[in-house]
Amino acid sequence: MSIKKKSDAGWCFDNSFAHLPEVFFSPTKPEPVRHAGQILLNETVAKDLGLTIEILRLDGPQVFAGNEIPSGAMPIAQAYAGHQFGHFTNLGDGRAILLGEHLTPDKQRVDVQLKGSGRTPYSRSGDGRAALGPMIREYIISEGMESLGIPTTRSLSVTATGESVLRSTPLPGAILTRIAKSHIRVGTFQYAAALGDKENLSQLLAYTVDRHYPDLRNSDDLPFAFFQAVLDRQADLVSRWMLVGFVHGVMNTDNVSIAGETIDYGPCAFLDVYHPETVFSSIDHQGRYAFQNQPSITQWNLARLAESLVQVVPGNPEDAVGKFVEILETFPSCYEKYFQIGANAKLGLTTLEKEDSAIYSDLLKIMEESQLDFTETFVTLADGLEQSEVDPEFSKVAGLSDWIKRWSQRFAREPGSVVDVAKRMQTVNPVIIPRNLKVEEALVAAESGDLEPTHRLLEAFKLPFSKTKENEPYQKGALPGSQPYCTFCGT
Repeated sequence: MSIKKKSDAGWCFDNSFAHLPEVFFSPTKPEPVRHAGQILLNETVAKDLGLTIEILRLDGPQVFAGNEIPSGAMPIAQAYAGHQFGHFTNLGDGRAILLGEHLTPDKQRVDVQLKGSGRTPYSRSGDGRAALGPMIREYIISEGMESLGIPTTRSLSVTATGESVLRSTPLPGAILTRIAKSHIRVGTFQYAAALGDKENLSQLLAYTVDRHYPDLRNSDDLPFAFFQAVLDRQADLVSRWMLVGFVHGVMNTDNVSIAGETIDYGPCAFLDVYHPETVFSSIDHQGRYAFQNQPSITQWNLARLAESLVQVVPGNPEDAVGKFVEILETFPSCYEKYFQIGANAKLGLTTLEKEDSAIYSDLLKIMEESQLDFTETFVTLADGLEQSEVDPEFSKVAGLSDWIKRWSQRFAREPGSVVDVAKRMQTVNPVIIPRNLKVEEALVAAESGDLEPTHRLLEAFKLPFSKTKENEPYQKGALPGSQPYCTFCGT
C-alpha cells in the first residue's frame, strides 16, 4: 500500500526541527496499515489545534494511521540518547514518527507525532508497532493529567491498524497521535554531546531556546540561563506529580521533556494507599523510580543535561562545571518551594509559615502507618471542615485527632472562615484521579471491542474536583491489602 498526500482538515505545518543538522533526525515515512479505524478522537484537542472535526471523523483515521500524509507535513524520526535505568544508550524514535509541527490558530507550535507507526532507522530489533491497550492507556492518563492541571502531552487520537502485534501474545495494533510542545528531551542534548560536534550542540541549544525559552535569547550566559530555566520547570512539574500521587515509572533521561511536560506514559500509575516506596513498573526491580525517589531522580537527570551543556560554554571547562554544579545544587530548594506551596494549598493554607512543612509531612506519616488512601484523605479532610464534623471512622485513625488539632490551630491564622478553608481545599484536591483498577477495566473492555468504559472514564475527568453522578464510581481506590498493582511499558 502506498502513502498518499492529504490536505484539508486545517493542518498548518511549519517544520522547523527539520532545519537542524540531519544528525538529529532521519526522514522516515510511516508504514501503511491494512484497515485504519477510528477508536478515539479528542475533539477538544482538535478544536484547540484549529482542525475541522467533521473532516477528521471521515478522513482522520487514514492520516492518523500513516496511510495518508497531510499537505505540508515532513515525516521524520528523531535521534536522541538517554540513560535508561542509569545506563547510557543511543536511542531514537524506534516506533514513532514526527509528522511535523502544526501551527495553531493562536500561532502556538506543536509536534504531531504518530506513535506505533512502524519501523524507523532507530528501531533496532523492534517492530515499530504498538498495541491498542498501551495507546488507550496513554490517552486516558494524559487526559487525566490535563484535567488535574499538570503539564502534559496530549492525545489527539487512537487509531486501530487492523493488524496484530506480537508481544507475549498477539494483541490488536493501534497508533496514538500525540501532541506535544516538542519532543526535545534531555536525551537529545546527550546525543548531541556524545557526537562531539560543538556546532551541532550549539545549534540545538539555540533552536530549543528560541522555541521554548525565547526570553533567554539575548542572555549573556545562555547555557547557564537555559539550564536554570529547565531546572525550574522540572522542579515545578515533579512537585505537581508528588502532590497527586503520580508515579511516572520510567524516568530515563530520554523521557524528560525540555519543555517541561509529562511525556511517555508507559508503566505509570497513581497511588491508592499511600506508601512512599511504591513502585508499579514490572521492570523497576531496584525501585529506582519509586514514588519518593522522583525528585532526586529529576536532579540526577538534570545533572546529565549539565554534563552535555558543558561543551558549549566558552573558556575553561572546569569553571563551567563549577557553575553548573552551583545551579544544580539549587534544585532541592527550588523543588521544595513549589512543593510546599502546593502542599499548603492542599491543606487550605494561603500563606507560608515555618512549621507548615512538618504539618504536611506528619500527615503523610499517619497516612503511611494507617494505610490511608492518598487522594481520599484530603477529600475527607475538606468534607469534614465543610460539614463541621470529621467522618467518625476516619477520626479513629491513630494520631489523626492530634494532627487535626495542630492543623486547626494553623488554619485559624488564615483569612476567611473554616468553610472558606474547605472550599479552597476542594479546588485543588481531586475527587477522582485515573484510578489504576478503573483504567485497567477500561483497557480490558476496549481490547474486546467495548469502548463504553473508556468514554465514561474520560467523561468523569471533566470535573475532577467536584463530586458528580458521573465520577462517583471512580472515587474509590484499591483497598489496603489488595494485590499489588503492576504495570508494563508496552514495548
